[in-house]
Amino acid sequence: MIVWLRRWRLAELCISVPEVICGAGREFMKRCLLVGIAIVLNGMALQSQVKMAPQPATGRRATELSEGWRFVKGEAAGAEAEDFSDASWQQVSVPQDWAIAGPFDKDNKSGGAGAFLPGGVSWYRRHVMLTTADAGKHVFVEFDGVMAHSRVWLNGHLLGERPNGYVSFGYELTPYAHFGGDNVLVVRTDTSQQPASRWYEGAGVYRKVRLVVEDPVHVAQWGTYVTTPEVSAAKAKVRVQVRVLNGSEKLAAAQVSVRLMAPDGHVVANGASKESEIAAGGEHGFELLMTVTSPDRWDVGHGAMYRAVVEVKTGGKVRDSDAVNFGIREFHFDAATGFWLNGRNFKIYGACLHGNDGAFGIAVPAETYRVRLQALQAIGVNAVRAAHNPPSPEFLDQADRLGMLAMDEMFDMWSNAKNPYDYHLDFAKWHVQDTKDAAMRDRNHPSIILWSAGNEIRDTPNAALAKAELASIVDAFHEVDPSRPVTQALFRPNVSHDYDDGLADLLDVVGQNYRTNELLAAHAQKPTRKIIGTENTHDRDQWLALRDHPEFSGEFLWSGTDYLGESRRWPEISRSTGLLDRTDWPHVRGLERESWWSSKPVVHTARRVKPAPKAPTDPGYELQQMGGEETAFADWTPESLAPHEENVEVYSNCKDVELLLNGTSLGSKAINADASPRMWSVAFAPGKLHAVCGDGVKAEETLTTAGNPDRILLLPESAQVGDGFDDVVRVRAEVVDANGVRVPRASEELHFAVSGVGKIAAVDNADMGSHEPFEATSRAAFDGMAVVWVRATAKTGRMRVTASAEGLKSGETDLRAGKN
Repeated sequence: MIVWLRRWRLAELCISVPEVICGAGREFMKRCLLVGIAIVLNGMALQSQVKMAPQPATGRRATELSEGWRFVKGEAAGAEAEDFSDASWQQVSVPQDWAIAGPFDKDNKSGGAGAFLPGGVSWYRRHVMLTTADAGKHVFVEFDGVMAHSRVWLNGHLLGERPNGYVSFGYELTPYAHFGGDNVLVVRTDTSQQPASRWYEGAGVYRKVRLVVEDPVHVAQWGTYVTTPEVSAAKAKVRVQVRVLNGSEKLAAAQVSVRLMAPDGHVVANGASKESEIAAGGEHGFELLMTVTSPDRWDVGHGAMYRAVVEVKTGGKVRDSDAVNFGIREFHFDAATGFWLNGRNFKIYGACLHGNDGAFGIAVPAETYRVRLQALQAIGVNAVRAAHNPPSPEFLDQADRLGMLAMDEMFDMWSNAKNPYDYHLDFAKWHVQDTKDAAMRDRNHPSIILWSAGNEIRDTPNAALAKAELASIVDAFHEVDPSRPVTQALFRPNVSHDYDDGLADLLDVVGQNYRTNELLAAHAQKPTRKIIGTENTHDRDQWLALRDHPEFSGEFLWSGTDYLGESRRWPEISRSTGLLDRTDWPHVRGLERESWWSSKPVVHTARRVKPAPKAPTDPGYELQQMGGEETAFADWTPESLAPHEENVEVYSNCKDVELLLNGTSLGSKAINADASPRMWSVAFAPGKLHAVCGDGVKAEETLTTAGNPDRILLLPESAQVGDGFDDVVRVRAEVVDANGVRVPRASEELHFAVSGVGKIAAVDNADMGSHEPFEATSRAAFDGMAVVWVRATAKTGRMRVTASAEGLKSGETDLRAGKN
């Protein structure tokens, strides 16, 4: 016997709720239709159902399929069948990256590249109810990303497969749907063949899934495309192109109307098309050109987002609605002067980011993207490169809102492999469709200024092959989005003669990894080339090449943050090349970069020391700081407090900086023309090391010698936390001395707990060598810190987060549930 518990809630237009983004082309509906719960008696497990309530005949309904999934790891013969019993399977919600739960094992086939985490086959099953009122409509399922080699069934019918784990895709369910009854949606994923990547890729249904019910006459998936062909401070031309499908069996006379909403929500323009006939089973492209006066232009650090709301009518009735966010801005690359945005010429200060986030793997809540991008912005980064595959929609949403430029990249390989089981096996069949789908999904994001066709592609020594492949990718981008240039991260182009055989000149903007002098020489050889550094080191010479050459548009550092995978040896599980560590705390290299890139006065201080001849007792600390013959520490707490000499570096953009120890001046030094740090040899004494800018500039920093660990200090990044997947808050835990100074080498095991309406979502630290689980309630402090991510379990209420450790006073902080 099945007891149906029905809770009906009418979908709402989210025109006034821009933070709710349901995915490209489906953004106007809140994720909230109807949730039905099936309680299966006689010992069977609880199964969540989607209940589609009777709705008006107009518009579409979109439901996020987050809860109610059954999941199992490993092969499950016949699991695609409608009547397969999944009662013993685990109940999960999606997004989910099941591989991040581990365990870490040096024998896992993914190896160091995959962070020594597991792969394999997994299955997901979910029940979906459709009402008889939905008969005659068209039903779709949309996946933002499944890792990897996914196959999807409805009621036992195979809908399709997709090898690429980074692209979004969808299938129509209508032909196989049971209207007025239960439907079984099944997904199989497969990451068993390893190694398949050069970094951690995770596993499972790791991005969002939606069910969409539409009228037969409707806007195609990602079918609304907004561009701003003319932009000035006085006015902007906004072009809205809408692709409408007629899925009915008769001719339809359709009209499209559009209203443009300003960032503050008021309507700034209205337009309507002429009525056009669309043949049965056919499609038609509508185009409207509208004007916005005194536009609020999207810019770096100013994420002004407009909204285009589209309605499709036949017979005077609204058949479908769509809404997309967009920005009004003008940008271009100039061969002689570099990058321009809204009439301003400036450098692109970029950083490369992989899609994984330590604690959450690849199933990343939007809030973690936000705080990561803000941490990068704080040290002067104004652009990010999605390395080396299309990012999640939420990542680009956050870049849009924060005013962060972006490069959207497609592939890490074409037809030549970098690993035995990577995308090269599927490139020939899938790369054009993957490119078009990624560009269609992402083309309304104002943050994107470049498409990238690939990273360090190994096909280029075969010029004929590589040029044909590149041309097909460039053409696919231009077909879907002619408004943006295409680049590629060329790999040793002088060796493969990319600048001589014509390959580089297939690109709108020529990109090269590292070897900045070669890129500048390529521009000198052909001054009409527009150039950008697609991947660069933290070395000062690469910064000077950018700073001192106006034709050099910008650079993207490898990398913005430390990331899982690409380990060089066990027991490392992550790579430390970031401006920030895995918890978004700045490395010393990030502090130095801030002194070069920031527009505000900056002063930072660090000790530069040579490593001890033998490994320290804390291998994780050593691993995190590796990378050269010397290491730098942003503290005044060396291992020995006895008298000795310390080499002190000050990173600052101030004209003059004075260094003081315990109030005694050690002298002032002027800025160096080559951007090198100002250095002092200092006789160590415990106390305060203070650096201050001269000439009345208000910038200073003090490093204080830490005493013994005394207590735990909890520092939440927000006082409010939501209960959705994306709505988490990070709380940083610091082990401090009696005076509140963080103790750099404190490594106590911290135990976290949440009381009230909250729970722990994940824990982490910056230790490259730690094999502690992320899905846990404890984490060892590393460099005196750890983090805990918290999520609410109710819409309202309060919670208390506590942290304890043996021998330390506990810390606590209070949060409240709810969103601003």
